[in-house]
Amino acid sequence: MESPAFAQLVGKLTEALGQSMDSSRRVGEGVLLETTDGFLYGFIEDPGAVSLATGDRLLAESKGGPKRLVLFSSSRLPLAVTERLMRAGASVVEGARFSELVRGLGLGEYLGLEPRPERPGGERRLLPSARVLDELITRAKNWLDWGVPALALRFYRQANDLKPAFAPARIGIASSLLALGLVPEAEAAYREVLAGDPRSIDARLGLAAAKGVAGDTAGELEAYRAMLAEEPDRITVRAHLVAALASHHRWSELRTEVEILLRRVPEDPRLRLLRSLALEHTESAREAAAERTKARELGLTPEAERAICRELGLPSPSLPPSPATALLLSAASARAARSAEKAAAVPAKHRRRPSPPPTRTRKKARSRKAQ
Repeated sequence: MESPAFAQLVGKLTEALGQSMDSSRRVGEGVLLETTDGFLYGFIEDPGAVSLATGDRLLAESKGGPKRLVLFSSSRLPLAVTERLMRAGASVVEGARFSELVRGLGLGEYLGLEPRPERPGGERRLLPSARVLDELITRAKNWLDWGVPALALRFYRQANDLKPAFAPARIGIASSLLALGLVPEAEAAYREVLAGDPRSIDARLGLAAAKGVAGDTAGELEAYRAMLAEEPDRITVRAHLVAALASHHRWSELRTEVEILLRRVPEDPRLRLLRSLALEHTESAREAAAERTKARELGLTPEAERAICRELGLPSPSLPPSPATALLLSAASARAARSAEKAAAVPAKHRRRPSPPPTRTRKKARSRKAQ
């Protein structure tokens, strides 16, 4: 039996998301809501009751496929369950992220959270409708950046309902669909944008990326190069081309393109790392090592370096010791060298030999003397 507080939170959250519901039902772990656009929202009241079998059942119940399953929980779900759901493509909003969602929607009181402090009065002066639109777009972009496109899609659609044909909202809808792996729907959304604005770079980039997600690597690269042929100095397009070449391990082409981009932004540590990887895979090991060092000097952290290599399906890099560790090792080596030099300078006959351990006889003699 669900608690009144949980039922209230689910109702308010559903209302705030502006989601049209097709049906709802109570299950052992919480409440399942099916939306009119084919998503299955699961609100988990008792995370301890969620098992791997529960996760498999929810994946099977999602009529639109695993990518249309979205689970919400105020507490963390079992890690094994979360990993299995996310590997299948489902979205999980739990713990701190769930609290962020609830608080951002002005529902923090249902979780006992303090309301957000209001923005300073002079920070942004917008009309109420414009302020709501701005908040929706910002919220949607944040969730897309946080890797939860299902929620980003919901907020971009709310923004589009508030202001139809608003380009950022329409592009955001298409990008969210693509991030969910819903390629046909994403392509249709991008083409709708292009119907109104045939020169929209964002929509053209999105269509190119959709080709890549669908497995048409040649079509994706050709689309980027066609845009660069029209306008060679467009950094955004070349950045997409560089990312695509890196993800497909096209090292020779990547080396050429990333060097062109570095002429415009030479201080970008991530580009320096990509150039290092390209050099490494085109038999320029010494230059690759120097470029990797340059990337680190420009601020590339070990965590970011490992994340990029992981995204590209490459082994984690072997990192040099930290400056503090290197300094300690250097000092220890210097001390050892000085000790060795001093020992070598003393004639062998004057060197103190280590005392042998006391024998049993010496121990007895010392004992009798003491008595």
